[in-house]
Amino acid sequence: MPPQPLLAQTAPSRSDEAQSDDSSLTAREDVMSTTEETPLLLPGSGDADGDDLDTAKQTVTRGRAVAIMLSVYVLIFLQASNMSGITMAQSIIAADLDAYENAMWFTTSFLVALSSTAPLFGKLASVFPPRAMVLVAALLFGVGCLITSQARSFGVFIAGRVVTGMGGGGTMVLALILVLELTTKRNRGVFVGLVNAGFTTGVSLGAVFFGGLIETTGWRALFWIQVPLSLVAGLGVFFSIPGSMTSGQGSKVTSTLGTKLKRIDYLGALLLTATVVLFLFGLSGKIQPIPLGVSLGTVILFVLTERYVAADPIVPLSVLLNRGALLSCVAQLGFMAARWTVLFYAPITALAVMGFPLAASGSILIPTNLGFGLGGLLVGWLHIRRAGSFWAPSLICFGLFGASLLALSFASTPETPLALYVTIVFVNGLFTGAALNYTLAHVLHLTPPDTHYVATSLLGTFRGFAGSFGSAIGGGIFARTLRGSLEDGLRAIDGDGSGGGNGELGRERRELVRKLVGSPTLVYNGGLEEDVRAVAVRGYVDALRTLFQAAVVLTVVVLVIQAATGWKGPGDKVVDREEGADGVDRDGEGED
Repeated sequence: MPPQPLLAQTAPSRSDEAQSDDSSLTAREDVMSTTEETPLLLPGSGDADGDDLDTAKQTVTRGRAVAIMLSVYVLIFLQASNMSGITMAQSIIAADLDAYENAMWFTTSFLVALSSTAPLFGKLASVFPPRAMVLVAALLFGVGCLITSQARSFGVFIAGRVVTGMGGGGTMVLALILVLELTTKRNRGVFVGLVNAGFTTGVSLGAVFFGGLIETTGWRALFWIQVPLSLVAGLGVFFSIPGSMTSGQGSKVTSTLGTKLKRIDYLGALLLTATVVLFLFGLSGKIQPIPLGVSLGTVILFVLTERYVAADPIVPLSVLLNRGALLSCVAQLGFMAARWTVLFYAPITALAVMGFPLAASGSILIPTNLGFGLGGLLVGWLHIRRAGSFWAPSLICFGLFGASLLALSFASTPETPLALYVTIVFVNGLFTGAALNYTLAHVLHLTPPDTHYVATSLLGTFRGFAGSFGSAIGGGIFARTLRGSLEDGLRAIDGDGSGGGNGELGRERRELVRKLVGSPTLVYNGGLEEDVRAVAVRGYVDALRTLFQAAVVLTVVVLVIQAATGWKGPGDKVVDREEGADGVDRDGEGED
């Protein structure tokens, strides 16, 4: 069978295409132009003619294409399920490892590793063959799951989660790189949507699977079963991609392994990782000034390294100096951090506030992720079909998203009808999906065509960071509020603090608070007395309300930042200058 684009229309032959020896790969040496309908693109320099729209950069046979899609889907699903599923397993793992107070790090460690390694994997994929990098990511993920499943202490468990997160970070970045290389411009947006759909189903069903199986199989089996799945999927991608395939950002000149290794910005990667880890650690739980101060120093060193030392920096400063790109990235970071509060804490609401059984509490994520997928598809199908600014739609979606968070802060109570709560989380997902598509199209309008690949990659990196920020910072706010509410409620029950004196709780009460903070399943399944259960429920209600209202404030801030990106891009500047008969540049927005 002749090579074809990945489920794309058959493209006309062009003289600048070179056939590989095994006829399984077609490499396009020319760089294609970009449109607003193709959110993740390689730098463009040509005309957006029909041939470009329907011609993939590289092609594989249909059988290889199907194998790649299925294998990548499995890897994405496993990665995403580890984000939400751990919420359902948290209580049992915390009890087994006696790590109630540190339970928030079960998720945070995974996401910090994922976010920190994603830019490095993107850079490595431009140096080494993508199929080799996918196999490395799958191996890291499998090894991490194996370590996690065999952990007998909190430290070993976290080490396993870190290794798993490193593999997960590579999976998402490499999936998008394969989309860039193997799909046409006209269909690329659809396949990016499919990647997001794989992520969405993983987040939704991960919580359902973990919650439904953990009481039967135990938590260790939930991790070791992922080892063979990830390895088989990684090998599936490795053997389905021809060995001659390189990424569009890779060197076209064959170089030695030593030369490739020298191109990697090791110092920049180390400083970037240290900055993220220190910053998140400083904001997790109690505010810690020393890690926060050190993270400021490492970020300064990172910028100086990228500017003066690195020959091939991880994050080119030329993109960060673009006002539209920089502010868009910051807005995405805050927006998605607010969104992750819903993904992390909606199942906890169902479990600790509404009294759902453990097996069913994860299902609350299904409507919000259904809304996420539907929102992105609707705006992509009905509206984002032109090149230009999407400034106003982006702001409208941000505002409606914030309104849904505010409604959620008041609806997270035992008295709220389930149908109303489900509707609110669905609407929240709907406007999230729409906002991501609009802002991605808008950042392409704000940046020059030759920086689109880097700009959209950077936007994706900041989105990846958001999970870490949402987990660490949101978890800190939630835990502090919950602990304070529980202590106040128990003091009211005990009167004088159960013998502790000076309002201090007794040893048993302090131990109960410690367990309730780390194990929401104890609220309805811990044999609590009625008055103590009422205090526990009220504590979770207070913590959830504070968390979601803090997310509302964050949304307002990022809405202002998104508005500051402006609505004029480089193309508008040229038009304004050409129309200015008096020779005065009337450009008011866009590039600095």
